[in-house]
Amino acid sequence: MTEAATCLNISAIRQQFPALRRGVKGRPAVYFDGPAGSQVPFSVADAVHQYLLNTNANRGGRFATKSDAALDAAHAALADFVGAADPREICFGANMTTITLQVSRALARTWKPGDEIIVSRLDHDANFTPWILAAEDVGVRVHRVGLRPEDATLDLEDFERNLSDRTRLVAVGYAANSTGTINPVEHMTRLAHDAGALVYVDAVHFAPHGRIQAGRLGCDFLVCSAYKFFGPHVGVLWGRRGLLEEIQPYKVRPAPNTLPGRWMTGTQNHEGIVGAGAAVNYLAALSNADSNSPVSDRTDRLDMTFRRIVKYEQSLTVRLLIGLSEIPGINLHGIRDVDRVAERVPTVSLTVDGRTPDDLATALAGEGIFVWSGNHYAQPFTEAAGLEPHGTMRIGALHYNTTDEIDQVVRAIHRLTGTRR
Repeated sequence: MTEAATCLNISAIRQQFPALRRGVKGRPAVYFDGPAGSQVPFSVADAVHQYLLNTNANRGGRFATKSDAALDAAHAALADFVGAADPREICFGANMTTITLQVSRALARTWKPGDEIIVSRLDHDANFTPWILAAEDVGVRVHRVGLRPEDATLDLEDFERNLSDRTRLVAVGYAANSTGTINPVEHMTRLAHDAGALVYVDAVHFAPHGRIQAGRLGCDFLVCSAYKFFGPHVGVLWGRRGLLEEIQPYKVRPAPNTLPGRWMTGTQNHEGIVGAGAAVNYLAALSNADSNSPVSDRTDRLDMTFRRIVKYEQSLTVRLLIGLSEIPGINLHGIRDVDRVAERVPTVSLTVDGRTPDDLATALAGEGIFVWSGNHYAQPFTEAAGLEPHGTMRIGALHYNTTDEIDQVVRAIHRLTGTRR
C-alpha cells in the first residue's frame, strides 16, 4: 500500500462493491472501465431497492407517502455534491446527453443570426453536437477550439481569439473523458463572462475524481451523470436560479412553472434519483467523520473525501504513466509528464504500433482486465487528433482500483505487445 493510500481504506472500500468480487478464469476481474460507468456500492443499490419496495409513488399525492421527502433529500444531496446553495437549482433527467439537447434547444430560442458560440474539440460529443445542431437551426456561427499538438490540451490562445462580444455561449468539459486532461474551466469562464457569454460545463468525467464547486467555477450551467460517480443511470443539471426561471424550457402545459419541476420533463426515474443521492452519501462517508466531528456537515465531508481521492488517484496515475512509458511502441495521448499529474485525472488513452485498440482491449478482456476501445463518444477529439476510425484504448482508474491492478495491466500490455518488462 502506498503512502497516498493510507488516507483511504481501499480494502474496506472494495468490500462495498459486489462487482469487484467477480472472477475471470479464476482471477479477480480488474475494472478499468470507469470512464464509461463506475461500479455501484451496496448502499446505493439498497437505496434503490428500498425506494421501489417501500416508498414508490408519484410526486404531489394527497395521501401519506415518503416519496416526496426522499426525492427532496436527493436534490439536497446533489446540491451539496456540485457546490450549490439551493436544492431547487438541481434538475434531474434521463442522462447528460438528453439534458444538454433540451437545454441547447431552450437557449437557442434566445440566439439570433450574427451571434456566435464556442465548443471544444476535447469534449465528449454530447457537449459538442447538440450545440452545433441548435446553432444550425437559428443561423448562429460555431467556433471550435483546437488542440495543442504536443499534449492534446486545449489551445487557449485559439479560445481567446474566437471569444468576442458576439459570443453567446461557451460549452466546455471539466475533464476530458478521452485523455483525462482537466481543463482550466474557472479561467475560461471568467474570460467568457467578460465577453458577455454564458458557460455550460460538462462535469460528467470530472465528477468521480475531484470536488465540484459550481459557485467557485463561476459557470452558469453544469451537468453530470450519477452512473459515473457510483450511482444509477440518471443525469443531473445545475443552473443558476435566475437563468432556470428566465429561460423557457420545452415542456407540457400541466408541468409546473416553478423550480425544479419546469426543467424535469414528465415523471422522472424516482428510484434513480434516490440512488443518486445515496451515491453522494457514499462518497461523503469516505471522510470517516462521525456526527461529533468538526467535519460533520456533508459539504465538509465531501471536501475531505475528495482531497483523499485526488491524492490517491494521482499516485495511481503516476504509476500507470511510468509503467506504460517503458513499453516500446506505446503512444500516450494527452499529458504524459508525471510532474503535471495535477492537471489530469487517472484516465489514459493510448495506441500501440501494429495493434488496433479494439484488438488489444479484446485481448485484455480475455485476461479479465476490462478497458474500453474506440472513440469513447469523444469523436471531436479523435477526429482532431487523427485517430479515426479506430480511436484509442482507454484505461480509466477510480478510487476503488489498486496499485496491484495498475501493475497487472502494465504487465499484460508488455506481454501482449511482445515486449518484456
